[in-house]
Amino acid sequence: MGKERIERMFASVRERERPGLIIFLTAGFPDMETTLELVPALVAAGADAVELGVPFSDPLGDGPVIQQSGFLALQNGVTTADCLRAAETLRDRIPDTPLILMGYYNPVFSYGIAPFAAECQRVGVDGLITVDLPGTESGPLAAECDSRDISVIPLLAPTSTEESIAESCRNASGFVYCVSVTGVTGARIEVSSRGVELLRRVRSHTNLPLALGFGISAPEHVVEVGKTADAAVVGSALVRVILESPRHEVVERASAFVASLAGQTLAAQSAPSAPLRTGDGGRP
Repeated sequence: MGKERIERMFASVRERERPGLIIFLTAGFPDMETTLELVPALVAAGADAVELGVPFSDPLGDGPVIQQSGFLALQNGVTTADCLRAAETLRDRIPDTPLILMGYYNPVFSYGIAPFAAECQRVGVDGLITVDLPGTESGPLAAECDSRDISVIPLLAPTSTEESIAESCRNASGFVYCVSVTGVTGARIEVSSRGVELLRRVRSHTNLPLALGFGISAPEHVVEVGKTADAAVVGSALVRVILESPRHEVVERASAFVASLAGQTLAAQSAPSAPLRTGDGGRP
């Protein structure tokens, strides 16, 4: 069901001629109760898929905003097992929405690759993004996940070589996450041209849907991304809204922000079709 859920999501947004909107938030931030309340609300506001961040003590790929959310989650005592339990609860609340765990390889390896993949299958996780796991070393995790219908989604940067892109795409399923900038996560003023160029490079290696993230922070960014990618990923900008909101207004403010992003994706319907978008249901 996991891979199918992701495929259905991309097929749905393609039929509506708009980019998908994938959101990221850290599990257990500002607390687990809020996470469990936020995710269904943000899906209702227009998010097409959810990346649930697994907090880690050494988040090398994260900028200060997401680092702070992870630090606060760790202060709350959130563990990998807690994130899996949260995913199980959320699966019941958002039965049709792709739910992806995003984090670093150390917690997965410490948990045990096979037990972790088995638990992900049991709780209804559809995909995994391991930020610091190179495509050349993803084989064991991909093998455990593939047999359990869980997508292993690679993360590629503008600095990725053609060899690493090809290797990552060979083990990939679901979609490919392309990073628009060289550096850490964080909201930026405009969509990087290097991200667009990376999309072109990756497209030559796979027919899977492509998502672009890192720096996407405004409705016009989502529309711009939709001209060349199948989905936009918004993380730091959403986490900042949560950080800056009083606890009793978190869900309302975050939902309004996501609704503004989702509403503006409709403007992409008038954009000319782009050769980078997939047209075969995202199958390789």
